[in-house]
Amino acid sequence: MSDEIRITDLSRPQLDDTQRAAMAWAENLTIELSVDSVLGQARQTTGLVDFGPEDFIERLGLLCDEWSGDHELTALGRLTLRNKLVQHASSRLLIQDSWTRHPEILDTAIERPIIVVGLPRSGTTHLLNTLAADPRLRSLPLWESYEPLPLPGEPSTGDENDPRWFRCQKAWEGMQAVTPHLAAMHPMNPDHVHEELELMGPDFASYNYEWLAHSPRWRDHYLGHDQQPHYDYMKNVLRLLAWRDQQAGLASSNRASGDTARRWVLKCPQHLEQLPALTRTFPDATVVVTHRDPVAVIQSTVTMLAYGQRISRRRVLMDELLEYWTARVEQLLAACVRDRGLLAPAHSMDLHFADFMADEEGSVAAVYQLAGLELDAETLEAIADYRRRHPRDRGGRVLYDLAGDFGTDPDELRKRFDFYSARFPVETIAGE
Repeated sequence: MSDEIRITDLSRPQLDDTQRAAMAWAENLTIELSVDSVLGQARQTTGLVDFGPEDFIERLGLLCDEWSGDHELTALGRLTLRNKLVQHASSRLLIQDSWTRHPEILDTAIERPIIVVGLPRSGTTHLLNTLAADPRLRSLPLWESYEPLPLPGEPSTGDENDPRWFRCQKAWEGMQAVTPHLAAMHPMNPDHVHEELELMGPDFASYNYEWLAHSPRWRDHYLGHDQQPHYDYMKNVLRLLAWRDQQAGLASSNRASGDTARRWVLKCPQHLEQLPALTRTFPDATVVVTHRDPVAVIQSTVTMLAYGQRISRRRVLMDELLEYWTARVEQLLAACVRDRGLLAPAHSMDLHFADFMADEEGSVAAVYQLAGLELDAETLEAIADYRRRHPRDRGGRVLYDLAGDFGTDPDELRKRFDFYSARFPVETIAGE
């Protein structure tokens, strides 16, 4: 049985020697969060200068301004945020350079993707990684989502010899050293299949930034603007990756359907509140919508984020995290209830977390039937092998206590989501 993990110092962290040393090291650095500094380092890193359309500068500026004004961020927290912005700006330069030199990239077809949509912490990641075990499907490993393109002059092997893979591995090792329980809550090793949402990062878009830091101003900007242009950008990055596959001779033939390239398998919780944009971007997609008790999602989310704040903030925002993410989950679910009908019945299905956990094989088979894919012996063995190598709770099972840690009665909080459970009845599990 996996070890049980109970984090007893969420609100008042007791830092270990590694955490204190990392934070002390960062305090000696000069960390500038500004548009000019971020873009300047990206130009220096890549040797490129053309960022393409400059509408992104306003969004980058908002992030820099909000995070610079957050005086409770530790130096290590500021450094992590700056590094992410530089990474996105560098990727934007590399992506724009490819589009400029090879405009045919934008004609590359992205056909009939399989997309998992659901609340964070609702089984979406496990389902995505299970489907991605099928070699006929194209997925997005974490290392590639962070750096879609290699730096000029770097090899692009797509394996452990790729410098991008190595950088991602070193980051994961560092994360495990300073926040070891994150491995149990959300694995972030290089080959872990990640969200296509990361590909909106070079456009400085998406709700992903809300996960990186307490960012209510960014949230309001995101919710107040049409996200369709950023979905278009993300799809064009997928086209770039598919085109690179073809150039490298990596596209495989799907004899059952006559495809000349692998179908993408994708997932992102943000899609719950962006179903209109999602359906316009991928009109021929097969969409699986997962459902779970919102209170279970909230307690998992706020516990994970509170744990991470022990190194990124001078004070853990216990009350603010609960208030913020309860509201965000409510917004996500309200949009899902409103827009679920936009998904064509013949190409969409609902999958409840409890049903998925009780019958993974049957759930996966239902997805394959919906997608029109044969679940052949080779695929079944690949999925079984993935499951053997990735048992549930292999990093330990975190014990959550919403009442004890956050002072909130789960049953009372659950009433806030009656509108959702009336539309999608979800099972409440003891202890959630």
